[in-house]
Amino acid sequence: MDLDKKDYDLVIVGAGPAALSAALYTSREDIDTLLFEKGAIGGLAAVTDWVDNYPGFANGVAGLELADAMRAQAERFGAKIELGEVNKVRKEGNLIKLDTTSGEITAKAVLIATGSEYRKIGVPGEMDYYARGVHYCATCDGAFYRDKRLVVVGGGNSAVQEGLFLTRFASHIDMLVRSQLKASDVLVKELKKNDKVTVHLGITTDEIVGQDNKVTKVIGTDTKTGQKTEFETDGVFVFVGLDPNTKFLEGSGVELDERNFIKSDMRLMTNVPGVFVAGDVRSGATLQIASATGEGATAALMVREYLEHHEKTSTATVATLYGEG
Repeated sequence: MDLDKKDYDLVIVGAGPAALSAALYTSREDIDTLLFEKGAIGGLAAVTDWVDNYPGFANGVAGLELADAMRAQAERFGAKIELGEVNKVRKEGNLIKLDTTSGEITAKAVLIATGSEYRKIGVPGEMDYYARGVHYCATCDGAFYRDKRLVVVGGGNSAVQEGLFLTRFASHIDMLVRSQLKASDVLVKELKKNDKVTVHLGITTDEIVGQDNKVTKVIGTDTKTGQKTEFETDGVFVFVGLDPNTKFLEGSGVELDERNFIKSDMRLMTNVPGVFVAGDVRSGATLQIASATGEGATAALMVREYLEHHEKTSTATVATLYGEG
């Protein structure tokens, strides 16, 4: 569907917590703001069953409820949300052009807040029990498993760190590692000292099984013997990495780190002047809802500053201030 207008002060790619927070600030200051979202409005927060660590909610809040409230607040100040996809971003002169499923649009500034996706292992049962026994964030969901048995899938730094964090709640953890532990020596030593964790090397994760809408066990295979093995559990935490949503930036000139997260300076601006980044897609982000909303607010203030120079100075002066040209 084509948009009624094609020119905006700010286009935000994504509509998760960072994006909605930024849109609240920019729209409130009469910065003409459009958000593009290809999936769920609210991002990963919207599909998180329960959020216990967001400030202001003493008893926690449903992820979808929090996302809906953020959306309503941004829209109250005039932010427009378009369901669609941005396929390409390119700087042309003093403006930024975006190729979208609603046609080509132009912006004076762009904020990329597309977030990242937890990498899935792609086994039967994983998506059936997503957020109902299968999780990807220990900080978000670990407290639900106090005095319960858990399975952790993965053997890198994040798996060991998150697994150790889960020992605060779980009675026991079986860590399934496809090959060998790839975490740092410091983390491995700490892991070996924790008697709540049993590490199973050379064990694949083949299937997640449940009953009555609850996870009951994980079925794996011993890669040395070929024998099937089962692990009774109340929940599964998968830590095999994150995939940032940055594929659409190919050819944009925006600089990424070695894991394809977006690099930025202290103003949350990328190496392309006028293109900003906030939230989980930013290199070095902490991957928490509270910090994402904070980054969104900061990015909005930086965008406002950039737009003030954009409006009040010549192209040459903007180029001097922000390194364009």
